[in-house]
Amino acid sequence: MKSITKKLSVCLLYFFMTLLLSSCTATHLVRSPGESAIYATLPDASHAPRGLYHSVAPGETLWRIARMYDVNVSTIKEANRIANVKKLDIGRELYIPDASPRKNVIILYPNDQWKYIIIHHSATEIGNSMQFNKAHLRRGWEGVGYHFIVDNGTCGKDDGQIETTPRWIKQLNGAHCKADNMNEKAIGICLVGNFSRDKVSSRQMRSLVSLVNRLRGFYKIPKKNIMGHGQVQGARTECPGSRFPWKKFWSRLARG
Repeated sequence: MKSITKKLSVCLLYFFMTLLLSSCTATHLVRSPGESAIYATLPDASHAPRGLYHSVAPGETLWRIARMYDVNVSTIKEANRIANVKKLDIGRELYIPDASPRKNVIILYPNDQWKYIIIHHSATEIGNSMQFNKAHLRRGWEGVGYHFIVDNGTCGKDDGQIETTPRWIKQLNGAHCKADNMNEKAIGICLVGNFSRDKVSSRQMRSLVSLVNRLRGFYKIPKKNIMGHGQVQGARTECPGSRFPWKKFWSRLARG
């Protein structure tokens, strides 16, 4: 009798533990527009579609944001009551229903202007495209001076996230390197961080290598034309930082 009671107790305990774990892994706490709570998912549910908020960066359109999260433009438009899709204020928080894990959206445009790729660091611990856009506007520039930003997980962006700026979308000259007229012929990529002091994160390096390989392959840019800001003739800076891992970077680039 005691043996049967013990077995029954173990079975009941197992049943309730299973029920509890299954309810935890299936739970998604999401917020709807206007609510203050944030969503939360467990690690094993991280790839399931979920609602989230996206802050509009300079140059982003509903089409680009929809591709980032694999949802329809109409879904975002309806969820946020957007009347004019052509007018998106920078910094606006958009609710993205049923969003898939974010992916980088890189569009390559036919253009024989691009002969070099120049790598920079922001020399700041935090930042994103919107922050740099504000800073560069205060300098009298026409917005953020780089073509791409590789984020470090601060200011609401993911570590390794690639932001495409209006300069790239509109195929404009950069405002990132005056030396040797690089603004007119070089694609400017800025990694958020101070690499005279800190290390490039593994996700940033992975994104940088992937981006550079895609750009150099499409625009036929040789390895010798890929350099740091401080390596440009006439430039007086140690950008992208004295601790930038050049050996690791070069070893991971595609051959050619």
